[in-house]
Amino acid sequence: MLPSLFISHGSPMLALTPGSAHDFLRQLGGEWEPKAIVVVSAHWESRQLLVSTSARPETIHDFGGFPQALFDCQYPALGEPELAMRLARELNAVPTERGLDHGAWVPLMLMYPEADIPVVSLSLPVEWSNAELMALGEKLAALREEDILVVGSGSLTHNLAELQALEAPMPAWVGEFADWTHDRLEADDRSALLDWESAPNARKNHPTPEHFQPLLVAMGAGGQAKRLHHSVEHGVLAMDLYAFA
Repeated sequence: MLPSLFISHGSPMLALTPGSAHDFLRQLGGEWEPKAIVVVSAHWESRQLLVSTSARPETIHDFGGFPQALFDCQYPALGEPELAMRLARELNAVPTERGLDHGAWVPLMLMYPEADIPVVSLSLPVEWSNAELMALGEKLAALREEDILVVGSGSLTHNLAELQALEAPMPAWVGEFADWTHDRLEADDRSALLDWESAPNARKNHPTPEHFQPLLVAMGAGGQAKRLHHSVEHGVLAMDLYAFA
């Protein structure tokens, strides 16, 4: 049975810039051959739960100020409308047509560069409680038995106002939060993680919650957490990746 994944997608330049996280994602896709991928990205925020039924989701370049080569990137994976409509029924989600934002296509382009696995995206209902987001993951857990990969894409830490040079060292306040999260995940202390805003330096690492919330969905969809990767980019973007098996 496949795990669920939480992926820290970092800057959109992850798609083009070799480095520890980039290189890890390029080899990670070889671990599994899912029939489809269901992804919840920090960059599709909504009030109610939405699901994309697009048969050919466009590649959304939802950013600015980057090199033209990044805007030239395309990820032509097909959608899976039948799976999307099934999820709409089972999750009481609203079907709509939407492409893949960079939180979805950047890591998937590295993991599955052939774009030969169908992708269905679910929105992130940012007004839901932490418990509701984990419960959403629990409802997605059965997909893993069907060889469908459930992915939450966000960032373990995400304070863009504090960005530094790509290879800058990690400040203590980033490490304290990342270590707290890792320790709680390793202990499977879900009650503490549902109260993650009380963690050391939580607000400084996440001025807004949307990049941490996909972790709660991935956690709900799987079992015991295992950290597969840890690195830091720009000093303040912890690029941790967790599998929940």
